[in-house]
Amino acid sequence: MTSQKQGFKDKAFIRFQHLAPQHGLSRLVGALAASKNPLVKHAFIKLFHDRYQIDMSLAEIQQLKQFGSFNEFFTRALKAGTRPIDASPISIVSPADGAISQLGKIEGDEIFQAKGQSFSLNQLIGDTALAQHFVGGEFATVYLSPKDYHRVHMPFAGRLTDTIYVPGELFSVNTVTAENVPALFARNERLVCLFDTSVGRMAVVLVGAMIVAGIECVATGKIKPSGKLEHRTHDLSLEKGAELGRFYLGSTAIVLFENSKINWLAPFEAGSQVTMGQAMGTTINAK
Repeated sequence: MTSQKQGFKDKAFIRFQHLAPQHGLSRLVGALAASKNPLVKHAFIKLFHDRYQIDMSLAEIQQLKQFGSFNEFFTRALKAGTRPIDASPISIVSPADGAISQLGKIEGDEIFQAKGQSFSLNQLIGDTALAQHFVGGEFATVYLSPKDYHRVHMPFAGRLTDTIYVPGELFSVNTVTAENVPALFARNERLVCLFDTSVGRMAVVLVGAMIVAGIECVATGKIKPSGKLEHRTHDLSLEKGAELGRFYLGSTAIVLFENSKINWLAPFEAGSQVTMGQAMGTTINAK
């Protein structure tokens, strides 16, 4: 395909994103994904499994017909030991299976998105005071593709203190939208999870997307979109590698740390493939 044709195709795709009934479409897909009707669930599971060549040998349940719904299949557990958690006490691990979309330094209040696009911490977190902890800090954006394992885990041990549900749009998340939709990750619906750790504050942001049928967190259960910002406080300690949440149809997890608290490991950059539990960085002067 020529660059001109590809450019036209990309523009049409972005235009569709703006015109489509994002929330209505996602609710419809959510109802189908939750259906326990054998005809519906078997059809969707088989279609998805074949389309994305899902490796069921890694899963705890390997027979497709044993799942009670498409959602159960999509958020399937992996066999014990499939994703070992890096044991070093100073390691920062990937929260999910996927690809690094971007990784690096937060420039003041700005987080790099892609190809000339960025977004602010204040936009992303939805709370100015809490966002200030991460000014000049470090970030990593991990994209979960449809074929990936869709549970999100703790990058580092911490105590969950706050969750902030931030309502928003539901653009699809991929390279085309990241390069063409301004502040994509700070515009989409998301759940911000904030932690106290031995190296200061940490955040894990679960970002929704078009036809993502829901986001779930261990502290809140499945999020019910209300159309308004919802800030809750918590006191829940979670070890590195512990399950934090799930995507019902996948999207993106963004990890944030304070300034001068961690270093990302040299091999990792935009486009790198990662698996949950794999070391991505190390702490500096952990207490």
